[in-house]
Amino acid sequence: MKEIAIIGPTASGKTSLSIEIAHKTNSIILSVDSLSVYKEIDIASAKPSLKERDGITHFGIDEVNVDEKYDVMEFISTYERAKNFAKEKGKNLVIVGGTGFYVKTLKEGISQGINEEVSLDLSIQETHALLSSLDIEYMQNIASNDSYRIKKAYSIYKISGLVPSKYFKQNPKVPISPDLKIFEILWPREELKKRIALRSKIMLNDGLIDEVIFLEKKYAREANAMNSIGILETLEYLDGKLTREELVNKISMNTARLAKRQVTFNKGQFDESKHSNIIENLNKVILKFF
Repeated sequence: MKEIAIIGPTASGKTSLSIEIAHKTNSIILSVDSLSVYKEIDIASAKPSLKERDGITHFGIDEVNVDEKYDVMEFISTYERAKNFAKEKGKNLVIVGGTGFYVKTLKEGISQGINEEVSLDLSIQETHALLSSLDIEYMQNIASNDSYRIKKAYSIYKISGLVPSKYFKQNPKVPISPDLKIFEILWPREELKKRIALRSKIMLNDGLIDEVIFLEKKYAREANAMNSIGILETLEYLDGKLTREELVNKISMNTARLAKRQVTFNKGQFDESKHSNIIENLNKVILKFF
């Protein structure tokens, strides 16, 4: 069985390319998208419909409800299910999506942290200050309001007796798929902005506002997914803070900013062994690998 990952910024054409490749290489697909994992978030996530999936088995889509947790550990579990399915069916695996951190985790592994969570004795800010005084190396990359990571770091310190940087040195990462071949789609910035703007308009025409009304009625606004691009701006529109035109423009602007962050991450986190090219040329390179 062969497995590859297709990465690239949002709206770069990853989904259609992955389905085309899957047909030509007897593959299934694992989606690596932070919104497509949620059931009922269909338009805001731009997930491929059943028709668009064209008979290709997909994992990583509609995995959990909007109010349920899905993080890197759940992703690894989904990856293992997809890989086992591919092996059983005699197929290859195409991993595709914009969440580069998950792909990086497959290549490099994940540090084995402490699953048990210890209650804080201090406020989040005070705990951050305490940990920073003990372990500036680790805490300098954690914001003082990042309650999730601060609680994790505090739990590691209290349970293991080690500051996080020392703990992770003693418990190094173990790669999950060290030989994973990575292919990156490149677009000129202005062309990508045009694609993003067009997709934002299509999302509204396809019923984004009605979808967000439904999601808010069913799940309220507390779930993390409700703070995602496309949903958050639509909630502002429903609150009367934006006109419809401003809504489209704001979704486009925030999506373009996300795309820029994705490009920067992919450039800085993956080694020179990845293949980067425009989508037409990348298609040919991928097929040669199989």
